[in-house]
Amino acid sequence: MATAPPTSGELRAALEQAAEWCADYLDRVGDLPVLARVEPGEIAAALPEHAPSEGEPLADILADVDRILIPGITHWNHPGFMAYFGISGSPPGILGETVAAALNVNAMLWRTSPAATELEQRVLRWVAELVGLPPDWFGEITDTASASTMYALAAAREAAGLDIRTRGMAGRTDLPPLRMYTSDQAHSSVEKACIALGLGQEGLTKIPCDGEFRMRADLLAEAVAADVAAGVRPLAVVATVGTTSTTSVDPVSAVADVCAEHGMWLHVDAAYGGSAAVVPEMRGVMDGCERADSVVVNPHKWLFTPVDCSLLYTARPADLKAAFSLVPAYLTTPEDGGVVNLMDYGLSLGRRFRSLKLWMVVRAYGADGLAALISGHIELAQRLAAAIEAEPGWELLAPVPFSTVCFRLHPAGVDDEGELRRLNEAVIEHVNADGRAFVSHTDLGGRYAVRVAIGNMATTAEHVDTAWELMREAAARR
Repeated sequence: MATAPPTSGELRAALEQAAEWCADYLDRVGDLPVLARVEPGEIAAALPEHAPSEGEPLADILADVDRILIPGITHWNHPGFMAYFGISGSPPGILGETVAAALNVNAMLWRTSPAATELEQRVLRWVAELVGLPPDWFGEITDTASASTMYALAAAREAAGLDIRTRGMAGRTDLPPLRMYTSDQAHSSVEKACIALGLGQEGLTKIPCDGEFRMRADLLAEAVAADVAAGVRPLAVVATVGTTSTTSVDPVSAVADVCAEHGMWLHVDAAYGGSAAVVPEMRGVMDGCERADSVVVNPHKWLFTPVDCSLLYTARPADLKAAFSLVPAYLTTPEDGGVVNLMDYGLSLGRRFRSLKLWMVVRAYGADGLAALISGHIELAQRLAAAIEAEPGWELLAPVPFSTVCFRLHPAGVDDEGELRRLNEAVIEHVNADGRAFVSHTDLGGRYAVRVAIGNMATTAEHVDTAWELMREAAARR
């Protein structure tokens, strides 16, 4: 006999329990070890091999979140999480996710949920104004910057007029070699996009950077000119505002000059750094982006919005639509032509109501509140950088334009890179084993670096100081 589904009363009781759990979790997460303390396979071993034949009470299922899952959670919402890019699932964002799950709409067409489409367009305009992008640009929300970048580069390929949408690329003798360009510090999603779009890894040229890890526009110009002379067709350049390793900012205006000369699409990956532009004094980091054809900014990185929420903006929506729009008979509607149907601008038909949580976050904190939070993170990073520079035997390895600091232990007389790597691996291991902080690493021109990324709204000077003291403690024990 099938188990009856949960009643509205049971749902209400479970939601009340879940609300208490969420609020309590945010209060206590700082007391939990940041990094999961389980071995591979341990969580799977605690789960039944097969699905239950009869339904179980919601209260029992919620209890197993603590009993089974929490030991295997690395707490991205922990104030000591400073690895990768520290993020926040803020209270208004959590509320937005909850309401969106209850509504459970699919925003593929305007008519499948007009509010979802129109709210998305309006909140995208809000954020564009906050970060200094042209407010009349078209935008859409995707899951991640990886998807946003692939969509932008698909539009660039379509805009080249090569009829790839209809004829494809395979076996064509009339198609020249195609090329895209980015810096050697760009996110791996650019290379993945080239793989997915049929250009292959050899279709991407990685331009060397200067001493501050910024793309050299002069070397970009040389590479493009050489390709043109060799019969290669340049399609697009991806510049970055806030590279993944060092958060460096490419010279977007100079890159735009090269793109304009050769008719190339300019996409700017501002997934991380773009959020900083909500701070009036940081607005300059987006200089030149108004000349781009497309830009991505991720609120789930540094605008306190739960994952996933990536904003893709473009000055050329017709090209984006031309790359993806395909309307079968069962998706035609009377409003076609007079409304935005978001399914036309990407691969997905299923589109979550992601704008709801972003709308709630922006309303709850306001422009001033968001700017204050980000300014605080930048100040904490500058404070840490100053402490590193003042400490003998430590060195900064990159500038600190935002809230990410790359550095290493470099004792006097130790210059072998292999030994320095071992020492700094030990520093990171010591910090992460403690449980109060979680930091990551990167490689900068063969130099292994400790990487601290401050981005959680609950992170304070105390949390950063704890991580720094653990590192100094590890250095003293070497």
